[in-house]
Amino acid sequence: MPPRTALTVWPLEGIPEIEAGADLVDVIARAADDELAHGDILVVTSKIVSKAEGRFVVADDREDAITSETVRVVASRSTPNGATTRIVQNRLGMVSAAAGVDASNTPAGTVLLLPVDPDASARAIAAGLRERLGVEVGVIVSDTLGRAWREGQTDHAIGAGGVHVFEDLRGGTDAEGRPLVVTMPCVGDELAAAADLVKGKASRRPVAVVRGRADLVGALDLPGARSIVRPLEKDMFRLGADEAYAEGFAAGLARGRDAEEEAFSSGP
Repeated sequence: MPPRTALTVWPLEGIPEIEAGADLVDVIARAADDELAHGDILVVTSKIVSKAEGRFVVADDREDAITSETVRVVASRSTPNGATTRIVQNRLGMVSAAAGVDASNTPAGTVLLLPVDPDASARAIAAGLRERLGVEVGVIVSDTLGRAWREGQTDHAIGAGGVHVFEDLRGGTDAEGRPLVVTMPCVGDELAAAADLVKGKASRRPVAVVRGRADLVGALDLPGARSIVRPLEKDMFRLGADEAYAEGFAAGLARGRDAEEEAFSSGP
């Protein structure tokens, strides 16, 4: 592995409020001026991608929008104030609270959905910046997610263009010479989290540049962030505890009824 330089992360200043139809390549290129170099990785908050793509929907009730974006309910809990928190799998395959539907910093009576295809959005921005600025950069589209078993939230990669989202160390050895069997850091998520340290949540700085990991930048057809989503067959925690119990109880009850009906129909 080649030696690495220091990692530098900084936000791009001067990005205006994004409206539907905005050219993000132009906006980012203007904000970056001549700052970008080969191997830089831009981390773009999903909210401005969604705004540029016009992903606003009229929704007097945010819950209706969440329902429309939900593929599968993983867990739901009622809060003391009577509200319901839903952890769901959305149409992008991600498991998160509220299906990624965002009601903050949007016009009254509307909510903002996630980009239709965050990987395609990231690739388009990366391709546009490469062509316009003449530097090979990568793009991560990030969103804020919670984590199972840990309080708080952090930013994750939901889209990627021209960036390796995994650093596969399997088959190598550790510092003691022992083989690495399962070590595969999700550098896409690590880049997103590092960028959030300088972007902030309310500072209106939705784009950050990460420099020092040019080894992760590559072809635009690299697997995107969708490859980070764990397939259902590998998910050991497909349901919340209450939902799993209810599903198992319902299945057992159904089998019991079937057995009773079979015994009754066969007679003495």
